[in-house]
Amino acid sequence: MPARRILQLGDPILRTVSAPVATPGEADAVFEDLRATLAEFRRTHGFGRGISAVQIGEPKRLIYIELGGRAYRLRNPEFEYQSAEKFELWDDCFSFPNLMVRLVRSVEVKLRFEDEAGEVARIEAAGAFSELLQHEMDHLDGVLAIDRALDGNSLCTREEWERRWKGRDPAA
Repeated sequence: MPARRILQLGDPILRTVSAPVATPGEADAVFEDLRATLAEFRRTHGFGRGISAVQIGEPKRLIYIELGGRAYRLRNPEFEYQSAEKFELWDDCFSFPNLMVRLVRSVEVKLRFEDEAGEVARIEAAGAFSELLQHEMDHLDGVLAIDRALDGNSLCTREEWERRWKGRDPAA
């Protein structure tokens, strides 16, 4: 399947609450497009770990992630747990790749989702993987990282972030 155009900040579809996907087969073509789109984004931008279906104009509860040599296809994911312990970070997004947002996320999460066979599966994550899952789950609910900015000083262009913040503690 081909790489698709990633919707950009300002497109109202990004604010759509994504609908559940009824059957595993209904998600197959979208997952292939998500895989191809992630690969193309990585090729052209040099970063990227995950993408939600709404970002390619498909407001469906689907998330595709490639991390640590493994691909995850999450259909109809839901949070089962989000830790009270939080951490602060600079986040970015394919829908506004030249903007960084300082925000807070839970250190650990647990998600329930449907696997490729339609069976209920679970995933637990901490740290960077936890942050990524929370970011993509937000997309499914029409929430963008900019909505979670800590304050008015928590937005930064990628160029300025690389100059000032890259490799530094975001709380510093």
